[in-house]
Amino acid sequence: MSRIETTLHHIVQMPGAPAGEKHPTLIMLHGRGADEQDLFGLADYLDDRFLVISARAPFPFSYGGGFTWYDILEVGKPEPAMFQESYTRLCQFFDDVKKNYPVDATKIFLLGFSMGTMMSYALSLTRPKEIAGVIANSGYIPEGTDLQFRWNELGTTSFFVAHGIHDPVIPVAMGRRARMLLEQPNAHLVYKEYPMAHQISEQSLSDMAHWLTERL
Repeated sequence: MSRIETTLHHIVQMPGAPAGEKHPTLIMLHGRGADEQDLFGLADYLDDRFLVISARAPFPFSYGGGFTWYDILEVGKPEPAMFQESYTRLCQFFDDVKKNYPVDATKIFLLGFSMGTMMSYALSLTRPKEIAGVIANSGYIPEGTDLQFRWNELGTTSFFVAHGIHDPVIPVAMGRRARMLLEQPNAHLVYKEYPMAHQISEQSLSDMAHWLTERL
């Protein structure tokens, strides 16, 4: 399948076991200093009914290569202009994906890691009725931005939140803050902590794969 022209560079893997003309879809959003290949290899360990799309953040990362969604003013505080541009481009990308790929619009999931988790929260909490579920690895909910989160509309969106208790980059307290915020509106939430650092472990990968399959 040829890739569409849109606001974010991306790569696509068609389902290994398609169940129809429209497919459940998993959109991957990588962390700072990585690219669209970073999470793409995880697709081999996930349910093969998924159409998998992995996007690249729009800004080159000056310190060490790769790409970033925004600069960080301090932990938990994105640079506003870059964050807004990435959010706008992600929204358009999301719309283009739904329109131009064989996507089952009732089964679109996001898988984020670190900064990609923040962007997954940004999209899902502002457009929850369009997203079936979010896998949020080692990230936090971007509070204090101009985004208007629709907390009262999370009834159809499920969240799998995973965080390492030894995370030196984004402290586990920020994962626990996300859990608290998502528990208040009674979202469908699974929250898990793991004895790991800023990473995805074999156990967390196994758990998220099982969670995704259950959602189909």
